Amino acid sequence: MHARELVELAALVAIHADRVVQGPGQLPPGSVEAYWTGSKCRFDRWGRSLKELARRAGEHGAREHGAGSPETALAGVVEEVLSGELLTRVWTAAMCAYDRHRGTEFVEPVARSVLAGHMEARHRVLTLLVSGPALSAVETLRLNRLRHQTERWSDVLLGCAAGCHDIGEFAVDACRARDFADDLAQQRRQPGAQAVWPMVLASLQAAFRQALRARSPNPDLNAKIAASIVACLPAELFASVGMLDSLWLARIAKLTADAQVLIDELLADSPAP
Repeated sequence: MHARELVELAALVAIHADRVVQGPGQLPPGSVEAYWTGSKCRFDRWGRSLKELARRAGEHGAREHGAGSPETALAGVVEEVLSGELLTRVWTAAMCAYDRHRGTEFVEPVARSVLAGHMEARHRVLTLLVSGPALSAVETLRLNRLRHQTERWSDVLLGCAAGCHDIGEFAVDACRARDFADDLAQQRRQPGAQAVWPMVLASLQAAFRQALRARSPNPDLNAKIAASIVACLPAELFASVGMLDSLWLARIAKLTADAQVLIDELLADSPAP
């Protein structure tokens, strides 16, 4: 799964955060665990890749570029870390609101742990952009623009979710996020308010279509993380947003896998014929 699809999932969560927070029943414990394990595995891969690729790219310097070069592979990891912030910040805000709405501590500790790990990976990436010789000046400028773009969109999406939780602690710029929240609240009261969300999604897709490269370095873990989140969302959300077919398939795959686990456990507990 491409990092671009995780950006779209972040928008879906932000727009429908109130339904996730206030929905009936409990989130699937297996999905919460899968979110944690998938995220932790991806942090480990990021750490190893950043270290190794930065070393190799620094050794090759300007002598090697192109699709298979260490610099290009390193840039792909940096893109995944930076753009992935959108989903991590928005999902953490939603899960903290979910627990506080119910007076529980079910998912907030997990979500906060993942957010802390992602912020550590972000710090490594920013250090690399500032001081590392592994990336060319042109690539560094491009990735820094992606960083600014991601930060701004993080605050936009948290502004969408402002109705169910204090978003300030999860925003890059709390004042900017609250300004976005006020603007969106005002637009909802205007005629034609139903067109706001499709416009937000279309703008988000257009913003990241060119900013992210054709391949993501960890598509398997991206898919696992997405499936764990999608399995927690109401199924009808996917009927209302007709552009996230791959995420719907991720939900089906996750539910199928969970059902298979239950069947295996039942068969294991049953006496042999």
